Amino acid sequence: MPRRNGYYLLLTLLCLSACTAVPDRDAVGEVGPLPTAWKALPANVAQGQVGAWLASFNDDDVKSLVMMALEGNNDLKATATRVEQARAQARIAGAPARPQLDLAPGFEHADGGRDAKNSISTGSSWSVPFNLSWELDVWGRISDTQQAAVLEADAVAADLQGAVLSLAARTAQSCFELAEARQRVTVVQASIDERSALVELLQGRFNLGLAQGLDLSLALTDLSDAKAELKEAGNRVQQAQRRLEVLLGHYPGGNIERCARLPDLPAALPAGLPSELLARRPDVTAAFTRLRSQDHRLSSARKALLPRVTLAASGGSLGNTLSDLTEPRSAAWNLALGLTQPLYAGDRLQADIDLQAAQSQETLHRYRETVLNASREVEQSLAAENWLIGREQALAATAKQTETSRALAIYAYRNGSVDILTLLDSYRSTLIARTALLDARLQLLNNRLDLYLALGGGV
Repeated sequence: MPRRNGYYLLLTLLCLSACTAVPDRDAVGEVGPLPTAWKALPANVAQGQVGAWLASFNDDDVKSLVMMALEGNNDLKATATRVEQARAQARIAGAPARPQLDLAPGFEHADGGRDAKNSISTGSSWSVPFNLSWELDVWGRISDTQQAAVLEADAVAADLQGAVLSLAARTAQSCFELAEARQRVTVVQASIDERSALVELLQGRFNLGLAQGLDLSLALTDLSDAKAELKEAGNRVQQAQRRLEVLLGHYPGGNIERCARLPDLPAALPAGLPSELLARRPDVTAAFTRLRSQDHRLSSARKALLPRVTLAASGGSLGNTLSDLTEPRSAAWNLALGLTQPLYAGDRLQADIDLQAAQSQETLHRYRETVLNASREVEQSLAAENWLIGREQALAATAKQTETSRALAIYAYRNGSVDILTLLDSYRSTLIARTALLDARLQLLNNRLDLYLALGGGV
């Protein structure tokens, strides 16, 4: 009967251990069916493998600045240290599965004095005691804890990769913003030159009594407005310079001279398949890895209910001199094997299991939400590109038409067919159209970068 009861106990423990097995999750299966192609995929975008995007921009400034940012950005360096911290935490989590050995060397001297009785000894003693403890990870509780920490470190490494892609995209976008600001200064300055020529013309005609003072006053007011806009454009340049310099890890002195013009929009790269996004985007990979990490934490919490097998040893050497410590006769040790079965811990163990189970469900839902948001970003950027291309084409036509309208207004004003307000309005319309076209081209380039970042393509 005792032997049969032992078999029953062993069978029960094996069943409990099997119930704590970590689930075998599939990244795609956890989010349900995904479409076979992107819904907003333009006809001119292929469904091949997503590759590196930096080379697609035919701009040496963008390429060199991105490389400089990846080497010098302080936020990226700080994120890299978090990977090292997570790896160290994983080693700490696995330490209990290895033997723990402590040495405590000591020296003791006693002096009974002249009047000491015989019961008080006089002399010195040396000791080198040691203690060895080792928990045998029979059920894999400690290994689950360590594996959870290893997976968390992998997730942090994926966060680092995401930070690399984000920094590269933000650096390129900052270069585009600086180029747009500089081109805006050029456009506004050209408008000021044109309006200054008009003011000189009106001033000369006014001096000859051929123009009204009101016309000259309105033209001067319009010129002052353009000069104020030039100051605003110049301020945007220095702001963009300093933002870019911080991304590069440089002091924001506003001295960077690169990024003079907006590059042309490159040809669209392949967008891949929706299911491939789950293995390619770092934030999705990190979310799924954290889900697997949480599964191991839950398994470890459940295995805390199972017995713990520990091996303990202690011993050492004792002698009156240092040479005595090397004598085999002065050494003594003992070895013990123990079994500890948790019976009641104030509901702490079960509460920990419930906590880890709830956190597993939370992590699962966050993973699914991350996948949905990643898919939304891709679909949104794909759809936006069609709209932005159409907007850029319409604004290019508008800018060209305003140039024609302004030339006609100048001719009509000189012939007395229109008043000064119509002429000044043509100047303003031309400037608005030119700056709007620059803004449209900037948005188109930024959206292309958002698309590449959403797709998770490499630099």
